[in-house]
Amino acid sequence: AARALARELTADSAPVSVALTRQMMWRMLGAAHPMEAHRLDSRLIWSRGSSGDAKEGVASFLEKRGAAYPDTVSADLPHFAPWLDDPEF
Repeated sequence: AARALARELTADSAPVSVALTRQMMWRMLGAAHPMEAHRLDSRLIWSRGSSGDAKEGVASFLEKRGAAYPDTVSADLPHFAPWLDDPEF
């Protein structure tokens, strides 16, 4: 049942947005204050608003068709996401 729900929730979602949501959920659990997560989330939402995925999402909705999201996780994650930096040893 849980897997079916997960498939239903992600079937029509942009892969980059799903990846960012997952990373935010896991990585911000240890944030010192909820405002840290809010600031990063706001910045991520703003950056994705001008993406190819956002344009395709709006167009597919208006045209009443399934979306073909052009952005990829390997190439289109925002460069400022803190988990993209390697931790120091």
